[in-house]
Amino acid sequence: MEEFLTSCQRAVKLSSDQVGPGFHVVLGNEACDIDSMVSALAYAYFLSKTAHGEMLVLPLLNIRQSELRLRSDSVFLLRQAALSLDLLVFRDQLDLRALQRASRLRLTLVDHNVLPSSDSDLEEAVAEVIDHHHLEREPSSTCPVTAETVGSCATLVTERIIKRAPEILDLQLAHLLYAAIVVDCVDMSPAAGKVTPKDSQYAAALENLFPALPPRGALFQELHRAKLDVSGLNTEEMLLKDMKAVSGSLNLSVSVLYISLQEFLQREDLEAELSGFCQKYGYDLLLLMTIFFTESKEPIRELAVFSHSTTCREQVSQYLEQAQSPALNLSPLSSPHSHISAYHQGNSLASRKKLLPIMKDFLTTWDGYGFPGDRKDELSQVPPTPMNSLVEGSPLDNGLPRITSQALEEKFSQMVNRTDL
Repeated sequence: MEEFLTSCQRAVKLSSDQVGPGFHVVLGNEACDIDSMVSALAYAYFLSKTAHGEMLVLPLLNIRQSELRLRSDSVFLLRQAALSLDLLVFRDQLDLRALQRASRLRLTLVDHNVLPSSDSDLEEAVAEVIDHHHLEREPSSTCPVTAETVGSCATLVTERIIKRAPEILDLQLAHLLYAAIVVDCVDMSPAAGKVTPKDSQYAAALENLFPALPPRGALFQELHRAKLDVSGLNTEEMLLKDMKAVSGSLNLSVSVLYISLQEFLQREDLEAELSGFCQKYGYDLLLLMTIFFTESKEPIRELAVFSHSTTCREQVSQYLEQAQSPALNLSPLSSPHSHISAYHQGNSLASRKKLLPIMKDFLTTWDGYGFPGDRKDELSQVPPTPMNSLVEGSPLDNGLPRITSQALEEKFSQMVNRTDL
């Protein structure tokens, strides 16, 4: 694989040329966890060996290069598998939009099936999807979709390789795929509620093909310890370490934290740091999920909701409390911060993968009301709140009317009076 990745590095250096071959980019999701990273690397390598065309196949990690150090488990795995970090290509190293404008871009999505709103202008380039999340993409004859709710996207990539090109597998590639499956399926433990028969089938297939793979339990423990290592990270880095965003007329982020919620809430100047994070990245509300495991590998989860808008925070909290698909079974916890609502999550099997569709449903409900009153003069009379992601001058401001605190309050008042939430 190193020879392939070296050729990718050379191609990126020439990507700014106005003419030249196109790029078939295999893109993981914006959390860029082990599953997303490995799926992008492995599937791009598979395509480079099996696809016949003029486009250069390239795996792209969907984070800035500077953020890789926050993925401590990914760094650990790459070093364990003897794959040089210098060979990776990151989102800030390749201008996808320039390639799109020059008709030189083809995208395959792995570990997600729809682009976030910030990348919606790249949608026309999407040509294939392989994913294990809830399917949100509309069917299309021009974009084949492989979507199964298995524990790991790497399981689906492994299946594709073993069925169509098993000869490209070597110990290094098998190590990466095996680690991704084991980590996402929590050491293949049924108690964690992640593993499926197909995950077990292809993990066992890799074990049989490569007896020299690290022992499963030891591999999981090493990677889990590396993931939990947040030493030296500030609040912003902890939020970015494992984050996904959901956008509508409100912009939300969902971060998984690898310390207890009680410990996180005791951080000095926490509210000021969360406020600064929202202003810097354009978020109206932050959802914080914490997770740790018992000795039997059963997950224990906690959840916090942060927003300076009391109505916003309370209505999102109420929506989550009343959610039924799935029910989160939230129990309020004491919070030392007035702008943070904290909960113990009784449904410990409801991961972020299950929470994101709930928040997308919330935004669909929210967006369905439109902003109260269509009079721009009325909206502009009240200055936007600092927490608003569509404030004038924000990078997310695309000429939309500014959202005022009054508008937020009125919209949530409409929602709370609904009887079907």
